[in-house]
Amino acid sequence: MITSKHLYHNYNRIVDQVLVVMIQNRPFDANLAASATTFRPWSAEAVSEVLRSVTRFFFQSPRSIGRQKGFRHRAPLRQRKLKQERDNFNNGVMVLGPAAHRDPHKVEFGLDKAMEFFYWVETHFGFVHNETTCKEMAIVLARGNRLKALWDFLKEMSRRGSGELVTTMTITCLIKVLGEEGLVNEALTAFYRMKQFHCRPDVYAYNTVINALCRVGNFNKARFLLEQMELPGFRCPPDTYTYTILISSYCRYSLQTGCKKAIRRRLWEANHLFRIMIFKGFVPDVVTYNSLINGCCKTYRIERALELFEDMNKRGCAPNRVTYDSFIRYYSAVNEIDSAVDMLRRMQRMNHGVPTTSSYTPIIHGLCEAGRILEARDFLVELVDGGSIPREFTHKLVCDALVSAGVANFDDDDIHRRIKYGIESRYKQVEKFKPIMTRKGYASLETSELKTST
Repeated sequence: MITSKHLYHNYNRIVDQVLVVMIQNRPFDANLAASATTFRPWSAEAVSEVLRSVTRFFFQSPRSIGRQKGFRHRAPLRQRKLKQERDNFNNGVMVLGPAAHRDPHKVEFGLDKAMEFFYWVETHFGFVHNETTCKEMAIVLARGNRLKALWDFLKEMSRRGSGELVTTMTITCLIKVLGEEGLVNEALTAFYRMKQFHCRPDVYAYNTVINALCRVGNFNKARFLLEQMELPGFRCPPDTYTYTILISSYCRYSLQTGCKKAIRRRLWEANHLFRIMIFKGFVPDVVTYNSLINGCCKTYRIERALELFEDMNKRGCAPNRVTYDSFIRYYSAVNEIDSAVDMLRRMQRMNHGVPTTSSYTPIIHGLCEAGRILEARDFLVELVDGGSIPREFTHKLVCDALVSAGVANFDDDDIHRRIKYGIESRYKQVEKFKPIMTRKGYASLETSELKTST
């Protein structure tokens, strides 16, 4: 463990030095190789870390700093049109999607420097690229949306040696990256061009391209690939993850349509796939159940959701916090607060998860709307005692309700101070990453605290 930390520290030093050379726009030539004594010897891990840092430094917009790594809260993806995006950028029209607020000139500069560095290490240091470094370089080209250069690079690498530089895992990673960038048609093209690079798709490759297609709502092509996998004797039969991708995508995409008929159709498809999955002997996991339960709860099909919940327990699949949160949100939305509280207590009693802000917030809001202010205050105190900090709106809602009811704000001033301190600390932590953000109230709050302290 100590050795790995030491090596990682050395990689960070190398990455910083190479990034300085790139930012200064110094050419990667023989003179730089002669003066760069600290760059020796190069390893596959060091080269890969440099290439990963190019995407983080040159491709991210300032608004993306400090963002969530997942895509759960993002808007639905659509198939991007690169030519139209370039025209919009040149005409001063705002570009939306994964390329929003990204500087194309900075991206092009990073791509040129990454390619220059890739061949510079090979030419002047005798470094022999392997599958990992080729994969990272291909990912850089894919994230930079330079598709023609990507295919030329893969053709060149596949001709080297015996073709071990471009493997199935390399193409699968490219499919995943292209899908995340909204280039789903290009991801599907990469899937079908696997044979050109003497690669054979596996189950992971099929699952990756199906996931990319489902993210943009292309369920017809995704179902076609699933039916191909279900053919008798097919070399890549589907697994539990294949069905889970489609089921969760049907449930998530149906709620984004806003059409009741489309919602019913998508949820029917999800439940139909779930029954096929059970019939074929696959064991659904907690993610599969959570997707169906969440979709049923958000469309007010509580009977089907409870049926899935009981089936989940019978099959020995332990529910988690996400499962209970779906029921808590439903019961709070339909003003059945006692049932939501029962679900919260059941989660705590069965030790199926630790309730967090997402578990308490719907109950607190429902209690405030029902006029049960003291109970809402007790749940807010319980939330803070559990180690979580409520959102500012939730805290203000309870305080305003207590004042309107003529009840003392908080019996324990320590709880009030802890909530205020937690909200301010959370805001200041975000402000470190996004210093351009402003928020009303905190400047006057800090001024008043300084006056009271003095």
